[in-house]
Amino acid sequence: MVGGDLNDFQVFVKPVGAKCNFRCRYCYYLDKGKVGEMQRVAVMPKNILEKYIISHIEAAAGPDVFFSWHGGEPMLAGIDFFKKAGEIQEKHRPAGYTIFNGIQTNGSLLDDKWCKFLSAYNFYVGISIDGPEELHNRFRVTAGGRPTFSKVMEGYRLLQKYNIRNEILCVVSSFNAGRPLEVYRFFSSIGAQFITFLPLVIRDSSVPGGVDEISVGSGAFGRFLCEIFDEWVEKDIGRIKIQIFEEAVRPAFGQEHTLCIFKKVCGGVPVLEMNGDFYSCDHFVDDGHFVGNIKEISLSDMLNSETQKQFGKAKYETLPKYCRECDVLEMCNGECPKNRFITTPDGEPGLNYLCSGYKMFFRHIKPFVEAVAAEWRRRNRQ
Repeated sequence: MVGGDLNDFQVFVKPVGAKCNFRCRYCYYLDKGKVGEMQRVAVMPKNILEKYIISHIEAAAGPDVFFSWHGGEPMLAGIDFFKKAGEIQEKHRPAGYTIFNGIQTNGSLLDDKWCKFLSAYNFYVGISIDGPEELHNRFRVTAGGRPTFSKVMEGYRLLQKYNIRNEILCVVSSFNAGRPLEVYRFFSSIGAQFITFLPLVIRDSSVPGGVDEISVGSGAFGRFLCEIFDEWVEKDIGRIKIQIFEEAVRPAFGQEHTLCIFKKVCGGVPVLEMNGDFYSCDHFVDDGHFVGNIKEISLSDMLNSETQKQFGKAKYETLPKYCRECDVLEMCNGECPKNRFITTPDGEPGLNYLCSGYKMFFRHIKPFVEAVAAEWRRRNRQ
């Protein structure tokens, strides 16, 4: 099994592959997949969709079953595609099971029709916003290079109007990393309840350990998180949930991480492309990480294949000694393998590019985490 129980997985399903109406300057997915084949097909065919849904339900332990729709821009598949997916899910839903759907979108296609559908089908929506207008528009542009902030905010307001559960995904780059409180206070001002901060790391393979200039610096990312954490502790605990803060406290309570990048073993967040191809991870959609196709192999068998298990175990097994002896290892576990391309101070390969920033942040919040955990234990002893 992959990193725990069989139901400990989340498949990123790509109903339109890498197709998108944006051309975000940091996008890593536009060139993924079998481009020629993907361009000939508008959307995941019904036979593959149904085969996948049946296999997903069979692989899940239940009673809750989660489906995650990603892209590109998955809303390009159209409402009818997702209605069909819902009908298939209901058709094959075992008695006593509850099915949930989540979709990650750039928000530009949201309108009343879409929101009525998403609300009726109880979707959870992730929407990408990189901060206030100037910061968002720096990299998030249309295919024609035009700014997107106004249209995205229209979509976000519609999610609020229809009371659709949503989470803001903010990419932290070299451009917005130096303005953490401006970013955070903007999200607070628009009523954000759930926020994920995603560090931008684009590797420059021409330079050992190098990154593209728009990548966030490791220290800059650490400072970004520390400043937001301090404001959050002072003003917003219980009102706004920030994913990395939630994850950071889990080890102190003896809980496993839920976010794949911080788990000891990964491999539980694979990708299913529109033609049924299964890859080990969203960041490793390439020939070296192709596992199989849902038309021939069940989801359970691919999740538990030797290829996928080895991919997952390699995360922990390749940790440098420097990491294994780190005082905040349990908070990080080496983070995402895609970012482990620099060397340790003693020259061992495989250190995470963001290591110094994560250390800064996790050490900064450790007193708070330990105090909260101690209070929790005290109350439980009473």
